[in-house]
Amino acid sequence: MDIRLATPSDAPGISRLITRLARFFTVDPSGLGAEGFLSSLQPSSIVKLVTAANYTYYVGHEGEDMVGTVALRDNSHLFHLFVAEDFHRQGKGRHLWEHAKAAAMEAGNTGRFTVNSTVFGVPAYESLGFKVVGPKTETLGIAYVPMVLDSTV
Repeated sequence: MDIRLATPSDAPGISRLITRLARFFTVDPSGLGAEGFLSSLQPSSIVKLVTAANYTYYVGHEGEDMVGTVALRDNSHLFHLFVAEDFHRQGKGRHLWEHAKAAAMEAGNTGRFTVNSTVFGVPAYESLGFKVVGPKTETLGIAYVPMVLDSTV
C-alpha cells in the first residue's frame, strides 16, 4: 500500500470511504440520530480538515483504490483511522497508523497519543498498544471509547 499526504482533491474519496463504514460507529446502524456527525463527513468538511494547520491527513492506495485514511489532530490525537471494509484484517490499519505515528514522532510527539475509538475498533486499537481510559460514551448518535497510547512511561 502506498501512503501519501492527503490533498483537497482526496476529500470526496475520504468522505465516501468513511461514510460507507458509518454502521460501525453509529449507535443506530442506519445512522438515525447521527445526522449532524455524518454531515461533518461531507467532502466540503473534509477539505477544511485536510487543509487545516493542526491536522495531518494521509491516504493509503493500492493502485487506483483508496483503501484507507489516517488523520492526526495536533500531532497527538488520532482523529480518523478508517480502512475500506474489503481490506479489513489485512494489516492496512496498522500500516497507516505506523506511518502517521512515525511522522508525528519525527515532528516532536514524545509517544503519547489519544483516540476516541469506535466500539468496533477497540480490539484493533488494543493490538496497537492503546489502553481504554474511560467508559463507552454515546453522543449525537455516535458511540466511542476513549483510549490512550503512552510509550513515554
